[in-house]
Amino acid sequence: MRTLMVRGWMPIFVLLLCLFGSSAWAANTPCSGKKGGIDRCDGDLFLCNDGSISGSKKSCSAMFGTQGQARPQTLLQETDGCACGTGTFCTGPRGGVYCLTPSGNKSYKRK
Repeated sequence: MRTLMVRGWMPIFVLLLCLFGSSAWAANTPCSGKKGGIDRCDGDLFLCNDGSISGSKKSCSAMFGTQGQARPQTLLQETDGCACGTGTFCTGPRGGVYCLTPSGNKSYKRK
């Protein structure tokens, strides 16, 4: 009788292990979630489909093999001309480096 009880719990245990263990196998990718995926590279940065830049530490140009196509990144004090994807960034009053998304939000560059 006892062996039947152990056998009955084994499939449930395996199912729970597969369900909860699979989250450990899933890897975060740049621009995942609400950002909608990767649109293109902006030098080493990932430009997401929502217009923001990814906070990923990975190199977009290395991942997609576009090593020689990095654009120079200029830092501006005013917000004119620092749209995400143009290769230019603005600096905030406390030293943060950001670009403006198409919706007008600031997307900060990871330090």
